[in-house]
Amino acid sequence: MIKELTRIERDSMGEMAVPGKAYYGASTQRAVLNFPISNLRFQRSFIHALGLIKYSAAVVNEELGDLPEKLAEAIQEAAQEVASGKFDDQFVVDIFQTGSGTSSNMNANEVIANRAIEILGGARGDRKIIHPNDHVNQGMSSNDAIPTAIHIAALIEIKDKLMPALCHLHGELNRKSEEFMSVIKTGRTHLQDATPIKLGQEFFGYAGQIERAIERLKVAQTRLSSVALGGTAVGTGINTRPDFAGLVLKVLSKQLDFTVIETTNHFQAQSTIDEIVEASGILKTIAVSLIKIANDIRWLGCGPRAGIGEIELPEVQPGSSIMPGKVNPVIAESLIMVSAQVIGNDTTIMIAGQSGNFELNVMMPVAAYNLLQSIELLASGCDNFAKQCVCGLKATKRGPQLVEQGLALCTALVPAVGYDLAAKISHEAHESGSTIREIARKRTKLSEEELNKLLDPFQMTEPSGLGSSSS
Repeated sequence: MIKELTRIERDSMGEMAVPGKAYYGASTQRAVLNFPISNLRFQRSFIHALGLIKYSAAVVNEELGDLPEKLAEAIQEAAQEVASGKFDDQFVVDIFQTGSGTSSNMNANEVIANRAIEILGGARGDRKIIHPNDHVNQGMSSNDAIPTAIHIAALIEIKDKLMPALCHLHGELNRKSEEFMSVIKTGRTHLQDATPIKLGQEFFGYAGQIERAIERLKVAQTRLSSVALGGTAVGTGINTRPDFAGLVLKVLSKQLDFTVIETTNHFQAQSTIDEIVEASGILKTIAVSLIKIANDIRWLGCGPRAGIGEIELPEVQPGSSIMPGKVNPVIAESLIMVSAQVIGNDTTIMIAGQSGNFELNVMMPVAAYNLLQSIELLASGCDNFAKQCVCGLKATKRGPQLVEQGLALCTALVPAVGYDLAAKISHEAHESGSTIREIARKRTKLSEEELNKLLDPFQMTEPSGLGSSSS
């Protein structure tokens, strides 16, 4: 076996052997050795965000005269390459690392520095040409750069993936609502028969959940748009210019095609991850909504002969290795599992949010990973659910067929005969196996015309006069 060649790099603690082909340096290698915990690494969106931050900082440092043009341009080119994904394999630090994310910040600083040195014709590791701390990290600290990168990564993923996926799902649910508005069925409360409802009205409810999910997500976007950059070590802004962050964020906003602004309170922004906790809570709320929708669709399609069977779900794969012809609601099940993972991620983020001690939160990497994973999972899950399940749903004849047999039809008799007599009619119909209409003919003086009007199920799906009800 050929031993991998190494080279010697240096940091403030001294020399460290790193893989010869690596773009990262000594600080990153120390983190690799210190944190052999898992195979979890920061997502592409986080590396993208961190690369853009370093690029924008180099632009501003050049404009302010704090970084020579030649060095600044090399750093900008290298940072753009990092942002584009060219060096993703060089981001090797485990998620379970230093709580501030310093190791990942230095990972970025070293990769960008060594690539910039290479662009200038030097040898990787020659800190005399470009220094990862003095030049790439100039004007910043891990303590403000990392939380800023988390916010930006989340905003990118929400804008590019989750918001379009939710809009897609909302559109499909709305379309099904319109398609099913002429289909009458039995409503259910407490899993028991209730008064009639249109299948389209049920789906209108599902569409409403997603409509509100989109509105909640907009709140998260607003909160995340305020970032910590400019506070440096503890929020005071030591070793940076007062206007540095504002200028960097203007450059960054142009790169992102959305606006990020400097926080009005750096001490809050760096000692807490409250906005991340809030955003995760919104994602959890969306996940809860999705579980409701997916489970309802599973129940509505259960059967096909021994269950409710009011809708048909698209058949996407065989459902059993032993029962021929069985087809399961696997797309809905997949979305429910996605939602469960998001709810679990929120618990981790909630605990992380409690770990802000004095001027710094010390669980930022795991909070970032879980937040970004939740966004990505919800985006993929919603889009897949819309395409492979909701889009192909069909109403069956079973819903309308069961309406006339429903005992809750007696509710429509209450304004005409009173609650007590209506209850007796319902009880007798249940005991005898008759319909409400059949017993009402015997026990009331209502004409056939009056019964037809009162027991018209479509009339029961809208407000129609005085009465009382209970679930």
